[in-house]
Amino acid sequence: MIKIALPKGRLFEESVELLLKKGVIKEPLKEGRKLVVEKNGFTFFLVKPFDVPVYVESGVVDAGICGYDVFLERKPKVYRVLDLGIGFCKIAVAGKPESKEKYFNSTHITLATKYPSIAYEFFKSKGIKATIYHLNGSVELAPLVGLAEFILDLVQTGKTLKENGLVIIEEITTSTAWLVVNKESFRIKNEAILELIQKLKKES
Repeated sequence: MIKIALPKGRLFEESVELLLKKGVIKEPLKEGRKLVVEKNGFTFFLVKPFDVPVYVESGVVDAGICGYDVFLERKPKVYRVLDLGIGFCKIAVAGKPESKEKYFNSTHITLATKYPSIAYEFFKSKGIKATIYHLNGSVELAPLVGLAEFILDLVQTGKTLKENGLVIIEEITTSTAWLVVNKESFRIKNEAILELIQKLKKES
């Protein structure tokens, strides 16, 4: 039996729809209080998105659905085997419209983000010194209250930015959900995992 970590929240519904569409499961899974669910020969663990690579790398689960944003931030020692084409977002720097010019002409900026590693590496590559505030939620608040001039975050529709008077200043990369696999599981349960990959690859 293959154990799979599914991300709760934004990606959960799309992940379940994909598993149904590709015939991996025959009945929908529901996000609720039950965190371990057995379905169609699989055991699903419902975990926070940032915890998916931790469960996969540790071997507690064999595979997981992981956003590329989380993969970049966590850098887990796992196999990233298949782009699932769901959960499309941009990873971008945003701020107040009037701060655009300062952003492109500064050698030092202040930034709030849930992704400190991505932010550090990105600005290091540009030769810009960044003071980074690591927040776990509502990063859009930071420029409004003066904690930081800019934010680095996932942007899906841009609605939240707009509602808070912020705009995208620079796009870093795009993010979709990937199937990631534990290295040892890939060796031991190779046949079952390859079968899962083929199911997810097939046209439906």
